[in-house]
Amino acid sequence: MTHARSTVGEDAALCAGCETQLAPAALSCPACGTLVHADTLKTLAAGAVELTGSGQLVDARAAWSRALELLPPASGQHATIRARIAELNQRIIAESAERSRGGAPTNNGPDTRPWWKRGAAAAVTALVVLLSKLKFLILGLTKLSTLVSMFAFFGVYWSAYGWPLAAGLVLSIYIHEMGHVAMLKRLGIEAGAPVFIPGVGALVRLKQRIDDPAVDALVGLAGPVWGLGAALAAYAVFRATGGGVWAAIAQLGAFVNLFNLIPIWQLDGSRGFHALARWQQGVVIAAVAIAFAATGQRMLLLVGAVGVYRLFRPAVTKPNGVALATFVGLIAALSWLATIKVA
Repeated sequence: MTHARSTVGEDAALCAGCETQLAPAALSCPACGTLVHADTLKTLAAGAVELTGSGQLVDARAAWSRALELLPPASGQHATIRARIAELNQRIIAESAERSRGGAPTNNGPDTRPWWKRGAAAAVTALVVLLSKLKFLILGLTKLSTLVSMFAFFGVYWSAYGWPLAAGLVLSIYIHEMGHVAMLKRLGIEAGAPVFIPGVGALVRLKQRIDDPAVDALVGLAGPVWGLGAALAAYAVFRATGGGVWAAIAQLGAFVNLFNLIPIWQLDGSRGFHALARWQQGVVIAAVAIAFAATGQRMLLLVGAVGVYRLFRPAVTKPNGVALATFVGLIAALSWLATIKVA
């Protein structure tokens, strides 16, 4: 491959292959198809291959992603590199899941330790995981943008609903957003800190594009999964203390996360729904209908209606069992929590 060389003009460039003048942002020559950044692409490709061979998958994906930005979207090289990135994403997800399990299980026969020792080991593992999550949540509050926008958000809703419910709402949304951050961190995808927007909610700005629907679903649905955890924790406190405000916080948190499952625009539900094959989308809609019949939660009507509309839109062909199970589980749990009785 050849590359473009500069001409006398400061901003102008000529194609080295046919000397056609190129636009400043051109990625290829419109006349002969020569790639403008051919030399850079060769360097990035060589680096990505070397990084992959040494097991540095996240860095390899970053190199391929940079190369993707320098290629015309309609080119064959663009499609090839997208496939490589998708393959790396699957390997990164698999390795991340392996690490979260503490390594590959070994087949050394049945565990013959007393039940109380096995239970103690499981309890210690669960405690370590819980403490790591709490530490992660606290560290998220060290970002000034998150802290300032959170207090502004809290002030707006304090005046409308009182401080207990406002604080519960803020914490529920914060935990939801940190679910996205945790998954992005787990997958090695760069992102900014959560920022609260009164009247809208909160968002996390990605610093790199996610093209793989399966990865996007993991990131998108991680928010409602963590949000469900926050709502269940509030409900557990309500059951233990009888404090009605905790039931209200659980119900409000569940409602907010259920709203996020509407498969439209940039909501989390859209990112999860997009990763499902057509028949899986139908399963989600059926689950929504069953949940509505059981709970009468009206938000489900909106989730289901948009889901039916999405059935007539293009869908992926490869089924995604993880996204399907997560989506259906969230629909069931959140619709129940969103309709609990508040004393």
